[in-house]
Amino acid sequence: MTSRTPLSLSLYDFDPDIYNRPAVALRLEVEQNYVEQPVHQHRKGQLVLALHGGVTCEVPSSMWMVPPQHAVWIPGGMPHSNHATDNACIYFLFIEPDAAPMPEECCTLAISPLMRELIRYLADQGPSYPDEGPTARLASVLLEQLSAAPVEQLYLPISNHPKIRFISDVLMTDPTNRTTLAQWAQRLSMSDRTLARLVNRETGLTFGRWRQQLHLIVALRLLSSGVPVQEVAGSLGYDSVTAFITMFRKSLGQPPAQYFASLR
Repeated sequence: MTSRTPLSLSLYDFDPDIYNRPAVALRLEVEQNYVEQPVHQHRKGQLVLALHGGVTCEVPSSMWMVPPQHAVWIPGGMPHSNHATDNACIYFLFIEPDAAPMPEECCTLAISPLMRELIRYLADQGPSYPDEGPTARLASVLLEQLSAAPVEQLYLPISNHPKIRFISDVLMTDPTNRTTLAQWAQRLSMSDRTLARLVNRETGLTFGRWRQQLHLIVALRLLSSGVPVQEVAGSLGYDSVTAFITMFRKSLGQPPAQYFASLR
């Protein structure tokens, strides 16, 4: 993991809360190897933007995928971890709690070309830019634009309940796993109906819909890192590429090639 900013700041050493600016930005480039930033939190809210490659952000109750040209918003004070794919280019924007009317919950935001370029510019200036002047004014414009950014639903609801967490950990490790609800219930020493109610109560989704959303999150992460559609379909246990594309289109309104082309 390398960080290329004018001040050569390391992500692990960077503390956004020591800077009294309404917004500061940091660029991170992952040249090789899937990397993870451990669970942490800070006063400032954090926007995680992927220009290419993908990032998965995990908070106490959800997992959020950041495909290219999108960003995940994490409110200040919320514990979270970040997982980046190979060859990702990521920008972190840290925002003071009262600097802009940002969402109170985690969410995925669609980022316009203007917002993207403003974030890139702010990262190039370093976190100690003058309180007044061109950079401060552009930071104000960026915050105004972000407060009106469209929200999208690219996330997986998860739970700290040990049985739901066990299932999600198994499925994230082996997405080809096709264990049925009844088989999971038997494995967890509970009835089918009890497990179905538990999944719905903890995630808000049926078991089948929840597993499909997990597949979508995994698929976006793999596709973002350049894995071919055929390979992604196989890694998720789909019988055919057509079946996988159908699932993807139903979830996001477009087949994978068109979806990523529209992001670019």
